[in-house]
Amino acid sequence: MYEWMLQSPIGPLTLFSGGEAVTELRFGDLRQGGPGCALLERAAEELGEYFAGARRMFTVPLAPAGTPFQRLVWDALREIPYGATATYGEIAARIGRPGAARAVGSANHHNPLSIFVPCHRVLGANGALTGYAGGLEAKRKLLAIEGVRLSL
Repeated sequence: MYEWMLQSPIGPLTLFSGGEAVTELRFGDLRQGGPGCALLERAAEELGEYFAGARRMFTVPLAPAGTPFQRLVWDALREIPYGATATYGEIAARIGRPGAARAVGSANHHNPLSIFVPCHRVLGANGALTGYAGGLEAKRKLLAIEGVRLSL
């Protein structure tokens, strides 16, 4: 297991990889003493560019572990354009499960690749900020980086 820590405007982030793809992004400095690798260095550079407002899409390979439903939701999240938002209900409808807004919320909660798989772009039905692994202030900052103006 490879790991890499970077400082960001939302605090320290730790990246993990098996070598072929980024498998996790966790909030905080959670290094366990493993080595880094070129892939994670590149991922950290892309995140730095994102935080600087110079990158809108990530190119590093991603391999999140999850159920088929979770992966379906995470794929839908990656289709939300930079600077845009969607609601849990909208994501549920996009994946053909219009009554599954709560299940979409659960899949968001278990997203192991926050920022890369932009669950921060998902808002509550009334446009309000809802839970985020890095905290609501981090979610607000990520949306601000992308130019999203919140109405609430």
